[in-house]
Amino acid sequence: MLNKEQIKEIIPQREPFLMIDEIEEYIPGESATAYKNVSEEEYYFKGHFPGNPIMPGVLIVESLAQTGAVAILSMEENKGRNALFGGIDKLRFKRQVVPGDRLKLEVKIIKRKGPIGIGQALATVDGKIAVKGELTFAIV
Repeated sequence: MLNKEQIKEIIPQREPFLMIDEIEEYIPGESATAYKNVSEEEYYFKGHFPGNPIMPGVLIVESLAQTGAVAILSMEENKGRNALFGGIDKLRFKRQVVPGDRLKLEVKIIKRKGPIGIGQALATVDGKIAVKGELTFAIV
């Protein structure tokens, strides 16, 4: 288990844009499982949407990307580097994520060639799919 401080040793994101709270497990270069505890205090709920707070889908995708970045950037040869979006494919939003939810984020690296790769991403709440798809990344 990694806490936020340990996560910051692997990926460059910082508050308020660090979108994962803990890593349950990871295998460098292969996979990572993280959690985001969605609090009503999140900055984006002030405007998305007043009286009906819903976590923006793009921020769920960013949470998944940061989870995948832990898997890739924890590899010895990638330490100190960054992982950028190269593309998003087959992405589907299946349920809303709201304050009080504990978002489970799972990314498996399914393809790598040089600095480019693809992660199969799945976000769930209480075992129900919130988001699934594929994220393409580039190591820079």
